[in-house]
Amino acid sequence: MSQLHELQCEACTADAPTVTDAEIEQYRTEIPEWQIIERDGIMKLKRIFTFRNFQQALDFTNRVGEIAEDAGHHPALLTEWGKVTVTWWSHKIGGLHRNDFILAARTDEVAK
Repeated sequence: MSQLHELQCEACTADAPTVTDAEIEQYRTEIPEWQIIERDGIMKLKRIFTFRNFQQALDFTNRVGEIAEDAGHHPALLTEWGKVTVTWWSHKIGGLHRNDFILAARTDEVAK
């Protein structure tokens, strides 16, 4: 498998399937610091990134916003002093799609 962050996102429609358990296990090997959480019956990917101050956290938030805009797929971003919580999921399908894992991997690349 190629590096997850290098894969292309695909258009996600309301009838697109969510990832299978096998796909989740496969993709998680490349994004081990991300948690899978469930809120209101919807599976999501979540990770907290820490920084030395608010400005670094804000700069990171803006860079994640840029990759989100480029992909046409948008996470929940909570920016606080010294940390940013990023949560990816596919709103249209109410769960996790391969795109969420790709963008989580791209988020990790931004954090490097």
